[in-house]
Amino acid sequence: MLKREGILLSSVRLGIACPMANEGELGGKFVKEVLARCDGFREVRFFVVLDKVTKDNTRELLDQLAGCEPRLCVVWAPENRCVVDAYVRGYREALAWGADWILEIDAGFSHQPGDVSQFFSAMAKGYDCVFGSRMMQGGSIVRSSFKRRLVSWGGTVLTNLLVGTDLTDMTSGFELFSREALQMVLDKGIQSRGHFFQTEIKVHCRSLQIGEVPITYKAASARLTTASVLEAFYQLGRLFRLRCQGVL
Repeated sequence: MLKREGILLSSVRLGIACPMANEGELGGKFVKEVLARCDGFREVRFFVVLDKVTKDNTRELLDQLAGCEPRLCVVWAPENRCVVDAYVRGYREALAWGADWILEIDAGFSHQPGDVSQFFSAMAKGYDCVFGSRMMQGGSIVRSSFKRRLVSWGGTVLTNLLVGTDLTDMTSGFELFSREALQMVLDKGIQSRGHFFQTEIKVHCRSLQIGEVPITYKAASARLTTASVLEAFYQLGRLFRLRCQGVL
């Protein structure tokens, strides 16, 4: 795809895909803060995806907010089997609505609403996708274990080496896609069932016009399971084999 110069936000329909679970009142606060930074677009729709992982009153509170905030759409997806399903459902909802750009962002203020404007500025220059980076100059990780930092850094280096990508952060999940880029990713298919899917998406996009912007990631790191690490190695090996076969 060729970079398209000088895109006006006033011509763009922005869809936001955001899985959420057990956020309580923080969920509505997060939605409001993100939407407050999305002025200037032709239209905006914020798709919050909830499933059976949610055990508290998050869904009820968001439904109440949606009653007075027409840009919010609460998607109930009890059929989801894993976190990847929640993200993909958000992507598909945004595409079905007619979004020109799709912003993927994590709830709970692990991703900062204040960072979204730089994605829009970069994308308006004509990129196919813009990825958030915790590793580039200006980026940072707060409240994360050394082990998680090491895995993120090592995963980035190894993936760049094996599959020919050239990004500073291959494991981040804060990103903005053009409609065409995201549809291409879905058409290729996402095989990973764990958080490696963020890396898999970036591999699919490696031949596109890509931008990176620095982000601040704030979160208490979830436990890194052996199963998730093994799944990541398996999927990376699969992608490497596909590259060697010339079909990636």
